[in-house]
Amino acid sequence: MALTAHPVPASGIRLERLEQWLEACPAAREEAVAFSLERIRTLDPTLHAWVEVNPQPHTEAGRLAGIPYGAKDVIDAKDLVTEFGSPLYRGHRGAEDAAIVRQLHSAGAVLMGKTQTAAFAHRTPPPTRNPRNLDHTPGGSSSGSAAAVAAGMIPFALGTQTLGSVVRPASFCGITGFKPSHGLISMEGVLSMSPSLDTLGFFTHTPSDMLRLWEALRYPCGDAENVALGAVEPLPEVEAPMAGAFRAAVSLLRGRGLAVQPLPIAPLLEKLAGETRIVMYYEGARFHEPRFREYGDLLLDLADLVREGLEIPDHRYQEAQASIASAKQQMAALCKATPVILAPAATGPPPRGLTSTGDPRLNAPWTALGLPAIAFPMPAPAGLPLGLQLAAAHGEDARVLRAALRVASLLSLPG
Repeated sequence: MALTAHPVPASGIRLERLEQWLEACPAAREEAVAFSLERIRTLDPTLHAWVEVNPQPHTEAGRLAGIPYGAKDVIDAKDLVTEFGSPLYRGHRGAEDAAIVRQLHSAGAVLMGKTQTAAFAHRTPPPTRNPRNLDHTPGGSSSGSAAAVAAGMIPFALGTQTLGSVVRPASFCGITGFKPSHGLISMEGVLSMSPSLDTLGFFTHTPSDMLRLWEALRYPCGDAENVALGAVEPLPEVEAPMAGAFRAAVSLLRGRGLAVQPLPIAPLLEKLAGETRIVMYYEGARFHEPRFREYGDLLLDLADLVREGLEIPDHRYQEAQASIASAKQQMAALCKATPVILAPAATGPPPRGLTSTGDPRLNAPWTALGLPAIAFPMPAPAGLPLGLQLAAAHGEDARVLRAALRVASLLSLPG
């Protein structure tokens, strides 16, 4: 069951893609915000993407002036709720804006409100449904942000990723999700899980929108370039629809003149996924231990993480960190020959039901390596979305954004 689109009111202006918003005049942007609010009012009782909708004052100047967005509910915003996806914190409000909210405010963007998250950005899912098919998960933990963009409520949204919480929801919802290089964007004012892994991220409709957002935030965007690509071959264990779509996409790119080298790194990625989980559980348990002492099993899945993480000895954590450091060296060398790497963005299409947000094991390695990674839809048979993931060397954010734009164009997807 797909979400029924809400028609544009005769008196309203609907702007969906960020590029459309950026090209619109101030009066059109103002009218389109009113339409966005109406769309949220109409669709969200079914979709459940939002915790609170309360548009905040914004500056009239800046590249994003008057353009609305949503922030995942682990990101502080002054006078808006910050409930961390947990009823234990119902009504809790942010005292100050997170650094990323201040950055967007200075660019003129309109914070529309807070979007649903899995509790404490971990596993316990929110009530959010997938706009592409309401019977399926939108992914997580940045569930509401991905769903709100996919439903055309807002042109972009903020998420966070510790394992796969931006890239995987983008894949499941059929939109674009970007996790920048670790450490590039301040995490001040954002609930932590694992400082070694935690990264802010963004959702837009298309790779072109993401590049325009990156430019509007005054990050370097580089110039168009042709770079060598590598593809993970043979694939890690994935579901048949994902395997078929990925192989078809790589074949299509090769058929259109791109040299895509096979990269037999699946064993490395599999090992990294396990080591990443050790790091997250070790660090997350120690950060959330005071919360666990206060609330215990009321924390649900987070309580299990704390119990398990506290059992991980220091030497095992250090071994995991050393293994990741070694993999970073291997990947840096690999990226010199193939600067952009293609991989599936998830193990398959979004699972049916809302009890799980999906498997992050194909995202976690890139997060552990601290590399910029972007996901966007691949051509696929009629059905649920399937995402293609591109990664590049640490700090090469502009390169992976421009590569995504080029690959999407060659795959005949909207830019």
